[in-house]
Amino acid sequence: MAKRVVLAYSGGLDTSVAVRWMIDNLGVEVVALAVNVGQDGGSIDARMLDERARAAGAVECMVVDARDEFARDYLVPALKANALYEGRYPLVSALSRPVIAKHLVAAAREHGADAVAHGCTGKGNDQVRFEVSTRALAPDLEVIAPVRSWGMTREDCILFAYDHGIPITATKEKVYSIDDNLWGRAIECGEMEDPWRVPPPGVWSLTKQTATEQRDLVIGFEDGIPTTVDGRAMSLVDLISEVGQTVGAYGWGRLDMVENRRVGIKSRETYECPSGLALILAHADLESITHERDLAREKQRLEIRYAELVYDGLWFSPLRQALDAFIDDTQRVVSGEVRLHLEPGSCQVTGRRSDYSLYDYGLATYDAADAFRHDDSAGFVRLWGLGLETWAAKQGNRDA
Repeated sequence: MAKRVVLAYSGGLDTSVAVRWMIDNLGVEVVALAVNVGQDGGSIDARMLDERARAAGAVECMVVDARDEFARDYLVPALKANALYEGRYPLVSALSRPVIAKHLVAAAREHGADAVAHGCTGKGNDQVRFEVSTRALAPDLEVIAPVRSWGMTREDCILFAYDHGIPITATKEKVYSIDDNLWGRAIECGEMEDPWRVPPPGVWSLTKQTATEQRDLVIGFEDGIPTTVDGRAMSLVDLISEVGQTVGAYGWGRLDMVENRRVGIKSRETYECPSGLALILAHADLESITHERDLAREKQRLEIRYAELVYDGLWFSPLRQALDAFIDDTQRVVSGEVRLHLEPGSCQVTGRRSDYSLYDYGLATYDAADAFRHDDSAGFVRLWGLGLETWAAKQGNRDA
């Protein structure tokens, strides 16, 4: 039985109640750990978190600013992989869980804890991500999931908090579950549990349309990593934030989809990912002129698997690490600029350029500068179709 537990702490209702519940029901000491991955714009109130965690009974509350690490070591690899789960979702929540798990393990070692805990439910994806990641990094640590076992409703949790003097802001009327970070924002529950209902306008935060004048946004990349916006060099965190704010102001970057969860159910999800979607759009387009055809096709095939691994909580798996080695090799030539054209409700690529571009004007043009040897095509086309021609002559009319 665990004696000291490090809890992934958000300061919200469930994790605040979890502190006291574990103390009362498991007899453990609780260290609360909040990891800043850009939620709430990165403006985490450390004093509020400390007061709330200690009021619930935590012996300590740690706050770790992991934004730079999150951008460099998790978002960039996913961007290089153009990782979109089921072809659409840029893995907002899934990418933050392994970095939080990493810091949970580090805090457990620092504080001599023999267990870590999370506030996930029994049918969500995040329980998988936290627990599989923790066991990959520290198989000796016990993993506790109080929300999965306590059987309390939201109303029960609110009453529990009041009864135990835990300061919270939650109310029974708050029906949405929100998770956000540098890469975007996930909104679920409430009306969104009916896949036919239109999400109410009030759920959108990052993609409220405030800009009306058309404009261009030029993203510069070096070795697959975004480094500049309109020619200005920026840190990754600042660049991701600026792209998200700029693109989101045009009301672009929303997703409304029914996805297949790892636990076997279909779930209607709504997301706001203006920065993640815009940067993946630009990055993939730059690859279209810098990657040789067979390399591009093989990478596109593996991108699907990469996204599945991240979504399924297998960030620390050997396959994901091996795919990173392949993908990193492909990025040596992905340097250049992509121009995004923005207007209300729209973000489109309208230009791309690179010193490593495989686009050859002399081969592509139809004007007087055409350098393509047209005479070579007749023999090529005949050989390309020779097998099909032979089949048609010998077997194609058999059924007739």
